[in-house]
Parts: sequence; structure tokens; C-alpha cells
Amino acid sequence: MGQGRAAECVEFAVARAGHLYRSACLLTAGDTHLAEDLVQETLGRLYVHWGRVSRAGNPAAYAQTVLTRIFLTHQRRRSSTERATDVLPDRPDPAGGDPALRLVLMDALGQLPAKDRAVIVLRYWEDRSIADTAEVLGASSAAVRTRCVRALGRLRELLGEDLGACPHP
Repeated sequence: MGQGRAAECVEFAVARAGHLYRSACLLTAGDTHLAEDLVQETLGRLYVHWGRVSRAGNPAAYAQTVLTRIFLTHQRRRSSTERATDVLPDRPDPAGGDPALRLVLMDALGQLPAKDRAVIVLRYWEDRSIADTAEVLGASSAAVRTRCVRALGRLRELLGEDLGACPHP
């Protein structure tokens, strides 16, 4: 890769790393260490294929697709079922908010199957269309719509109809 392309790739990585990390944290239901690993692998793959990525119409969407697919591949591995017994935040939320509610929401996300979690993150966190989500997941639009309805229904079961009635940890 030429010096110019490498610099362009590094500039893209610096600009998008935070957004990719936030998405990865949601996909992993708050597992920040796994999220960092997923982002690192995503950026590594983008660097290797930067010539093709930079010619893509939307490199940011391409990066998000790579991140989501790496996450789903990780979930299919046997070793990905290991879970820590205690979850402690590395640092407090600088934006304030209700940390207890955040933990409840992250716990509920963590109880969803990987593909349901990916659909929720792509559709509602990334604000992607059904067609974009279907393309990322390699599924039909109808399958994405069905998965969205079922995943949201499962979240409602886990959280209760009134979010204010959620049990706080």
C-alpha cells in the first residue's frame, strides 16, 4: 500500500474508531474488552483491503458491515460462550444518565441471541434501513423485519412494558 493510501486509511480509522467502538459495545452487551478486539480486527481488515474499501460508495457503512460480521462470526465460535462472573464498569459514565438503567438495558441486550442483538443495534442504534440491515446480515428484508419484531418483543418481555418498572440491579 502506498504512503498516501496508508495515511488515508489511518485518517479514516481515527475518525471512525469511536463510533465503531460504541457499536461494538452494544453488540457485545457491554463487554468492552471484546468490543475493543472486534474494532481492532475490523480496522486491521480495512487496512489490508483499503484499496477496495476506499472505492466503496460508503466506507463507513462498509466498516460497520465488517464489524457486524466479525461479531457474528465470533458468536458462532465455541469459546465465545465463556462469560465473566462479575461485571464491573471500567469507569463511570461521563455523560451522566441513569447508570442502573443502562446496566438493565445492557443486561437485556446481552440476553438476546447474537443475530437479534445485531438487528437491534443496526436498525435502532445505527438507524439503518431494513434493506441495509439485510445486506449486512446476508438475509432477506422479510427475515430482518421478522427478526426485528421478535427481538423487540423479547426485549419488552425482559424489560416489562413500562421501562420505568424495570428492576434495577
